[in-house]
Amino acid sequence: MSWLEVFAAVITAYSVWLTVRENIWCWPTGVVSVVLYGWIFWQARLYANAWLQAFYLVLIAYGWYEWLHGGKHHDELHVSRTPLRGWIFTIVLGVIASSLLGWSMRRYTNASMPYSDAATTAFSVAAEAMTTRKWIENWIVWIFVDGVTTWMLFVQRLYASTILYFSFLVLAVIGWIEWKKSLVRSESA
Repeated sequence: MSWLEVFAAVITAYSVWLTVRENIWCWPTGVVSVVLYGWIFWQARLYANAWLQAFYLVLIAYGWYEWLHGGKHHDELHVSRTPLRGWIFTIVLGVIASSLLGWSMRRYTNASMPYSDAATTAFSVAAEAMTTRKWIENWIVWIFVDGVTTWMLFVQRLYASTILYFSFLVLAVIGWIEWKKSLVRSESA
């Protein structure tokens, strides 16, 4: 465990807490987080999760814009439910991407945990994309991803990050509860 990992864990936890609170500052703190974790995961040979951080930069830019201007009248975006098409896209692409990426990493790299790394990567992209649209069910996908990632990081002896991802698991449950309240408010307005 390094001081860089500890700092990355703290800034990332803060960024997720801001997301739970629907605070727009989750996006700039997310930029710092993904840059740091890109390096940390690369060093741990969790290549898919390292590359995932680069993809997150794109989703962060998109999410930041959407939260500010993605509403019905190009205003603030409100929490809503995931449409059926969104679920189908999430599950089908997640399974296909997990399988192909896991197989590729196992065959062509020295990845330490190719299939679980691939699955958490694929479904993290899906969950983050759902978050950019403020679809409440993103928290369900995050619960799955954070549970598996917690185990992976523990096995890799990245203990600060293990604690971080366990806290993400807790924050995902809190996020579900808080966004549910927000959904009820927006549906009754």
